[in-house]
Amino acid sequence: ESKKDTVKEAVIEAISNGANLRGADLRDADLRGIGLRGANLRGIDLSGANLTGANLRRSDLTGANLTDTNLSDAVLLGVNLTGATLTNTNLTGVKLSYANINRAENI
Repeated sequence: ESKKDTVKEAVIEAISNGANLRGADLRDADLRGIGLRGANLRGIDLSGANLTGANLRRSDLTGANLTDTNLSDAVLLGVNLTGATLTNTNLTGVKLSYANINRAENI
């Protein structure tokens, strides 16, 4: 089992057990297709992470670092991106309806 798979499984298990990922450091993590619907991800560092096709519907990404993050084809319906940094973030094909992008940087 690869380190990438282990990180993804650990995040999925933590979320399914009601863990709060607020402020977590998940830089460069491979989280393709992960389901984090409604998760508390305030202040999380996902810089360089791959979240292609991820479901982040109604998640709280307030103040998150999404620099160089791949969010292509992700579902971000109703997410809170207040104050998030999105420098060089790949948003190709992203569903952003009802998202709060107040004070988000570099969209």
